[in-house]
Amino acid sequence: MKIILRFGGIALLVAAIVILAVLPFATSFVEQWSRRDVELRSRLVFNSARDQVASLLQKNDAASLTALFDRITSDERVLAIGYCDANGLSYPTKNMPQSFSCEQAARSNAEASATISEDNRNILVSAFPLKVSSGRTGHLVILHDLSYAEQRGWEARNYLFLALTGVAFGAAALASVIAMLVMRRWLASIRLAIENARTGTAGAPADDELIPIGQEIRDVLRELESSRRTIDAAHTDWSPETLRAALSNELSGSEVIVVSNREPYIHNKTESGDITLQIPASGLVAALEPVTRACGGTWIAHGSGSADRETVDPYDRVAVPPDHPLYTLRRVWLSEEEQDGYYYGAANEGLWPLCHIAFVRPTFRESDWRMYRAVNEKFADAVVAEAKREDPIVLVQDYHFALLPRMIRDRLPRATIVTFWHIPWPNAETFGICPWREEIIDGLLGSSILGFHTQAHCNHFLDAVDAYVESRIDREKDSVTFGGQETLIRPYPISIEWPPTALEGQKPVPECRLAVRRRLGLPDDIRIGVGIERFDYTKGIVDRMQAIDFLLTDHPEWKGRFTFIQVAAPTRSKLASYRQLQDEAEALAKEINQKHGSDTYEPIKLLIRHHQPDQVFELFRAADLCIVSSLHDGMNLVAKEFVAARDDEEGVLILSAFAGASRELSEALIVNPYNGHAMGQAIDRALRMSPNEQRERLRLMRDQVRERNVYRWAGQMLLAASRLRKRQRIRRLIKAGRRAAANA
Repeated sequence: MKIILRFGGIALLVAAIVILAVLPFATSFVEQWSRRDVELRSRLVFNSARDQVASLLQKNDAASLTALFDRITSDERVLAIGYCDANGLSYPTKNMPQSFSCEQAARSNAEASATISEDNRNILVSAFPLKVSSGRTGHLVILHDLSYAEQRGWEARNYLFLALTGVAFGAAALASVIAMLVMRRWLASIRLAIENARTGTAGAPADDELIPIGQEIRDVLRELESSRRTIDAAHTDWSPETLRAALSNELSGSEVIVVSNREPYIHNKTESGDITLQIPASGLVAALEPVTRACGGTWIAHGSGSADRETVDPYDRVAVPPDHPLYTLRRVWLSEEEQDGYYYGAANEGLWPLCHIAFVRPTFRESDWRMYRAVNEKFADAVVAEAKREDPIVLVQDYHFALLPRMIRDRLPRATIVTFWHIPWPNAETFGICPWREEIIDGLLGSSILGFHTQAHCNHFLDAVDAYVESRIDREKDSVTFGGQETLIRPYPISIEWPPTALEGQKPVPECRLAVRRRLGLPDDIRIGVGIERFDYTKGIVDRMQAIDFLLTDHPEWKGRFTFIQVAAPTRSKLASYRQLQDEAEALAKEINQKHGSDTYEPIKLLIRHHQPDQVFELFRAADLCIVSSLHDGMNLVAKEFVAARDDEEGVLILSAFAGASRELSEALIVNPYNGHAMGQAIDRALRMSPNEQRERLRLMRDQVRERNVYRWAGQMLLAASRLRKRQRIRRLIKAGRRAAANA
């Protein structure tokens, strides 16, 4: 009897303490959540009505504004709407409190909220700055009644009190009857149910009978994960500062190691013997540099500069950036033989054409693959050497390192490995021709998270896994369990920095257009199209030139009035397919110029050299249209750069349906690059498109590129890694608790 009373009394005492501790917190939590929900609803109302309100204000259409505001306030939770400017409150709806004035709203240059009291009720006033093109400025104010939020808090307290009271008496009775033996079993079962919910695995039948809520726990956790992923994507304005803040909050104290073939800083020696620093124009560098800087991490890359060896310490490290070092660049040295086999051979003659449907046959050599494997091993050794902890976050970049995740996993089992595949992933049947398909899949499944540009590429990878290796695939979670380890497969569309650095210092569009025309000897009234990329057979350079031929054949009125500037930087010139492409492009440009040109007119200006980012943006700003005719592309950042360059909201983007960017930039003129005649018609349509239509299309695309910028790309991957690490820590704690319970 004493034991029963002791356990019952302890259970009641603990329950009473929990009730007193939890009730205020729960009520406050519900009230804060409700207020956040109201603020979110206000933002959604503003975002959906912003453009229409601005247009009606521009027209001074009071009747339409009143009707629009009345429709919005038909929602029972929206109390009232009005517009505040220098003249005070205008267009208030009928439920606007009589005593409300614009001075009560927290108006500023950004969204702001304030709570006011009216007739013994609390009202949330959200103020959103709204600028009309005529120069008129003011704020749209949206009022919500917070009574229901307060009611939620009281209901939550009452329900929680009743629930906790019932649990207290139930726990006391249970503890009094079954004492320690059943208690130990119960605790072990609870831990197993939570672990199963976290991992997504099914428990034993006996556990499910003892704890029937296991499936509900799993479902709720999945819903919370999906909800948080949606909120992260929709409500964060990503910038370098946002990225740094997210890393500070989510990954404070974590070690981050980036692995890529290309290095962020290259030291080269000039003809005079001086050492110069080159920062490559790379979206990858722009995305991951803030991550590495914020974490003070390490970036491991191939040292390719002619003076790279002269600038490292005895451990092949150099502190970067040179003017204000924030992280370490560790260089890995590759011999010419290693580069030929790993980079030019396996990576760019094998995997590159395999993953791009451009009808260039991949070349698979066993000697190249041995070198590819050896170089991946070399980078794995470098990661282990640089890791200061047993659980670093390792960001592996691109198709050069398909085997690296597994090699790191074998050496650092507790590492969080995030791999991003920057090129497309082919369908399972196409991937099946690769002699090393199982080894590549095994290597990538060493990752904790494996990212692709689009959901379609994720699906192709899952299909390849299903076809070629024994594993468990969860299509709902988009995950693969292989060798006892789960890998999450996720789409992370890469983008560019916003605002682009190359846009700084650019002259107005008319001046850019005049400068380009004078530099290339073009008439002042000529219309200009541009295409800018590397000389790569996946980019459709020849196909777009053929489209120019079709344009001038079907619409001869454009002869002498339109010139297409094709900028193509030589690349991978060691490979025959790339040299042949350049020769073919030069011959075709000459043929088209002879066919449609004259002594004073060239339809195609082919510029075979590298252009700096500021020169590229000047061409973008000078152009009437930009053609991105990729035959197959993971994303294609040229399309997004053109959109970002056009802050004048003029110009037309002609975009291949086979570039990943077409999923996001649907307002472009989407074309099939294999249909030259249809592309010619699209160019004609672009040249005739009205300025209003151009603005409407570009405005939507610019919003898309601004919101889904490169910092969002990096941030979403790092936040996913943070959540994964937290779940892994919980699992380890649960396992430790289960072992302790078993030994008790």
